[in-house]
Amino acid sequence: MQSASAPAFQPATSLDIPALIQLLNSAYRGDAARAGWTHEADLIEGEQRTDANELRDKMEQGTILCTFNTDREIVACVYLEAQGPDLYLGMLSVRPHLQGTGLGKQLLRAAEEHARSLGCNAIVMTVISVRTELLQWYLRHGYVETGAEEPFPDDPRFGKPRQQLFFKWLRKEVK
Repeated sequence: MQSASAPAFQPATSLDIPALIQLLNSAYRGDAARAGWTHEADLIEGEQRTDANELRDKMEQGTILCTFNTDREIVACVYLEAQGPDLYLGMLSVRPHLQGTGLGKQLLRAAEEHARSLGCNAIVMTVISVRTELLQWYLRHGYVETGAEEPFPDDPRFGKPRQQLFFKWLRKEVK
């Protein structure tokens, strides 16, 4: 990161895919994720949240913004994809040992600035319904539940839910 107050966020490239896989998997799944507060390790069996094919597809459809530490390691990222008048936000991730430092808030602000620069009306996202602490975090940052829900995907490549899961849709106007 450039400084504690204003890290520089830049689009990831295909060369960043191995580092993104490591960041995303360590932030969401497995024992490494337990060092942070936003993990899914107790909800979903398995270590893998994403893979190279999914990230390549995401880069073709949208942008993955990331920031680096002084050793040029990716420490945070977020996926952004224009969907009509809105910007979809997903995979917001911060290295577990850096969660709680404000980096996630800065990444969220960068996503909102990106949405405005594209002329989007709002940011939309999905959050697993039982992740109440994460839902509350987004609500504190101005997001609202839309009332829409969708089932959790049945894709064993990315883990097996330990319980019935579904997503809640959130939205924040940015215009």
